[in-house]
Amino acid sequence: MIIPCIDLMGRKVVQLVQGNPRNKALELPDPLTVLEKFRDYPEIQVIDLDGALGRGGQADIVRGLCARKPCRVGGGIRNAERAGEMVEAGAHKVIVGSAAFNSQGINHEILRAIAAAVPHEKLMIAVDCLGDRVAIHGWKEVLPLTSGEALPQLENYCSEFLCTCIDVEGKLQGTNLEWFRRLRATTTIPITAAGGITTDEEIRALDEIGM
Repeated sequence: MIIPCIDLMGRKVVQLVQGNPRNKALELPDPLTVLEKFRDYPEIQVIDLDGALGRGGQADIVRGLCARKPCRVGGGIRNAERAGEMVEAGAHKVIVGSAAFNSQGINHEILRAIAAAVPHEKLMIAVDCLGDRVAIHGWKEVLPLTSGEALPQLENYCSEFLCTCIDVEGKLQGTNLEWFRRLRATTTIPITAAGGITTDEEIRALDEIGM
């Protein structure tokens, strides 16, 4: 299944190159118009980049998108209260990213609290990697933790992973299929692949891997 992603920043839809707010490959003014372009897809991913960067979220836009289409929602979900609010706002699934980690590795305390507040089937964890190291806080901090180390420790908390290959994100030059093959071998739960996916051939290859 292909899941289009709507990244929100400054109340617009953007595509950042490797997460850099100053390097936008795309900027469109109306999220609802973009959603309409994706009307044939059964599910959408919505990431509030302003929320992820700690600059205040865009809850009204997220709520409007969720009212029109099943949406996976992420960006700035750092505690159980915020995760619960997203479920109440209509999120089909809630994506927890940076909050799942701390400087030592996995933030088990936060994850236990969020897992108690959100139904298991609605909780996803984002494991975004730069050079196969987990990157957090808008991809500005890279941890001494690899994807292969992270996923087995996280799988009891969630029903699915979202894994982004930051090295190729936003470049439209192809993705890293070998990295996703390695990820698939580390866990039995579903993984959504993201980052640089450009061609039909890559989509078919990811589907064959089991993404």
